[in-house]
This record gives sequence, C-alpha cells and structure tokens, in this order.
Amino acid sequence: MANTYAYMRISTREDREKQRFTRQENALARYASDNKIEYVFQFREDVSGKSFKNRAEWQRLEKIVQPHDTIVFKDISRFTREAENGYKKYMDLMNSKVNLIFLDNPTVSTDYIKDLLNIADQQEIVTKTVMESMVKILLIAELARTERERETLSQRTKDGMKAHKEAAESRGEEWRVGRKPGQLDKMTKELQADIVLYLADRSVKAADLMRKHNISRNTFKKYVEKVKESM
Repeated sequence: MANTYAYMRISTREDREKQRFTRQENALARYASDNKIEYVFQFREDVSGKSFKNRAEWQRLEKIVQPHDTIVFKDISRFTREAENGYKKYMDLMNSKVNLIFLDNPTVSTDYIKDLLNIADQQEIVTKTVMESMVKILLIAELARTERERETLSQRTKDGMKAHKEAAESRGEEWRVGRKPGQLDKMTKELQADIVLYLADRSVKAADLMRKHNISRNTFKKYVEKVKESM
C-alpha cells in the first residue's frame, strides 16, 4: 500500500516560533482534506535548503519512502533551494517512482512532468528530443529561481544594512544595533515590506533585519506581531 508523507521546512533557528510552520501546515491540511488522504507522517525541520546532507528529517524521510509513495510540499523551495543538486535529487526520486507534489508549483509536480515526458515519448525523434529538453529546462529554471530568490533576499538585506550604516556615519552618528528598551517608533514602509518577506521566506534572517533597521530584538518582535495582525 502506497503511503503519503508531508514535508515542511523553515530555514532559520533564530526566534523559532511554532507559527512559522502555520502556512505550510494549513496548506498541507487543506490538500489532505480535499483529497481525502491521511499523512503517514509529517516531517518538520528548521534548516537551510542549500543542501540535502545537513537535513536530518529529510534523510529520515528518504530512508523510509518507497516506490509509489507520495511526498507533499507547500512549494518547491521547501524541497530545495539549490538548482543543480536539486534537479539530480528530483530526477532520482521520480525515476524511483516516488511522487512529489508541490501545492504552489503544480507544473513541476512529478505527475505533470511524467505526463509531458510520456507525450514526448510518443513523438518522432526530433520532436521527442526537443520536448524532453524543454521539460528539463522547465525543472531547472524553477529550481534556479528559488536559488536566485534566496541569494537576492540575502543580498538585499546586506545592502540595506550597509546603506543605513553609511547614512548614519555621514551624519556623524554612531551606527548600532538596538534602541532603548521598550522604544517603538512608527513602522516604515521599508521595514513593513522586509517583515512581510521575513514571514514568507525563512532565508531572511531576523538578526540581519534588526541590524538593517537599527532596532532591538524586542522591538523587532513587536513589529512582527503588528504585521501579522494586519495580514
């Protein structure tokens, strides 16, 4: 009998909170309810998606998953944020007859990809070769997008921190992390946008945003709660 597993991942250990898995949990629960299935086990881990080797829960899942089993993810970035090794892992699992379902990225779920490859297999050699290449490009492009997204968000945070430091130094002010205890200034649009990104993608580090906006941990938490309430 084939089994269905759920896999959830966030990418930072800073300020760990249970609600960080909430969106993934809700999406996976809706999928199970709509399709009348039950997950044999739900794997959760707080670790970077840059490698499969440092992910203990993923390794546990790989040891027990069998041909014709299904693994459900909210989106492909929960599976991996690396293009080359991500593609190899995807193909290894698909060729082993393990089904991968990405709720937010259905066009790279294995059933969709297998349908495209089956259609390609029925064509004459030139068309078949072109279609197979297009399928490979589709997969790699989506995996590369998640990798670039992580790098872009990380660089954006670093650039913002540098700009704030330079602006403070140009005014002859000391650039520092944190403010007076309990101090809560009006939230800027830039900070609000950064917090939205922080809540949506665990590759954005809380510590980096605190340095960028020169706010303390407690102040940052208060702003996060304000943004959550508005969402």
